[in-house]
Amino acid sequence: MHMRTVPSRGFNLDYLMWLFTRISGLLLVLLAIVGVIGAFLMGARTQVDLPTLIRWTFFPNPNHVVNSDIPDVTQGWANAYWQTMQMLIFFFAFTHGFNGLRVVLEDYLGAPGVKFLLRSLIFLLWLFMMIIAVFVILAS
Repeated sequence: MHMRTVPSRGFNLDYLMWLFTRISGLLLVLLAIVGVIGAFLMGARTQVDLPTLIRWTFFPNPNHVVNSDIPDVTQGWANAYWQTMQMLIFFFAFTHGFNGLRVVLEDYLGAPGVKFLLRSLIFLLWLFMMIIAVFVILAS
């Protein structure tokens, strides 16, 4: 295991990503609360059960509520609000998770060239996953 060096003072990638990880964790909880409140306001109290509500909060997809008593899924539940919520959740969750992966892998890999390659690979994987997530959100 490689010992990490003390980061330099000021704004650098490590500090900004450390700060982003704390803020994104709080934002994910906030987005979940906003998603549940939004579902309640749209009538989820009487139309879906609790597991469907929680699944909808994190992955708002019209196919999740097809088997419920909601008369027309596409008008109430498949709209720009839920697509925006889902994109925000995916952005913060993917970035939060890939940053954690970067930190753990950098603890074991210490060479500067390997760090650059690792960060580039993680960024490309993050970008690929975000493109796929946006495609799935907008296509569903």
